[in-house]
Amino acid sequence: MTDRYEGSFFGRRKGKPLTPRRAALMEEALPELKLDLGKPAPADLVSLFSVPVRAVWIEVGFGGGEHLLHRARENPDIGIIGVEPFVGSMAKTVSAVVKEGIRNIRLYDDDAVNVLDWLPPSSIDLAYQLYPDPWPKKRHWKRRFVNEQNLTRYARVLRPGGEFRFASDIDTYVDWTLQHCRDHPGFDWTAETASDWQSPWANWPSTRYEAKALREGRVPRYLTFRRG
Repeated sequence: MTDRYEGSFFGRRKGKPLTPRRAALMEEALPELKLDLGKPAPADLVSLFSVPVRAVWIEVGFGGGEHLLHRARENPDIGIIGVEPFVGSMAKTVSAVVKEGIRNIRLYDDDAVNVLDWLPPSSIDLAYQLYPDPWPKKRHWKRRFVNEQNLTRYARVLRPGGEFRFASDIDTYVDWTLQHCRDHPGFDWTAETASDWQSPWANWPSTRYEAKALREGRVPRYLTFRRG
């Protein structure tokens, strides 16, 4: 087991009160969608899903769920695990999953470290971490999710040749991630030209957060690292 930072990688979990409908969905639907970390993880993660899937992806910190839901819709043969500790964001996503009858998503509403430690080795084909909390003050940088310990967690669960995809509009966090992945033996940066990190991945849906960053003059970067 790798060392764990004693303290959360996220801030407060609750914001505005949920509507009665969303509160009811959280009570009724989330338990069916949520990973049960009290049980051992299955050797083959495809069994977590009620529909046949050929591979499993994970998105850590899916925010409003725009990207998670988009990828699930366009890839019905991919099982996607979404992790998000914020109650409002989780409730919004649960509502969409139930309304649309999406069956290739499983969810977890607490610290992603718990999920990464629970997953079997080499069980994930693709991991997304999009616009994580940048903890911009230098004294808080130790709270950034990308660190040596969590990269080791990602490296353990990703299959050889699998990808870790990271996006941020905060220059210091982009540089931080490049440095930490460069120094980690499990990952190789795949960029060959500037367009490789200036352009988003194929069929990119964008998000409200990204649109806000662009309006405010911040430039997103899209980094892809391959598991060696």
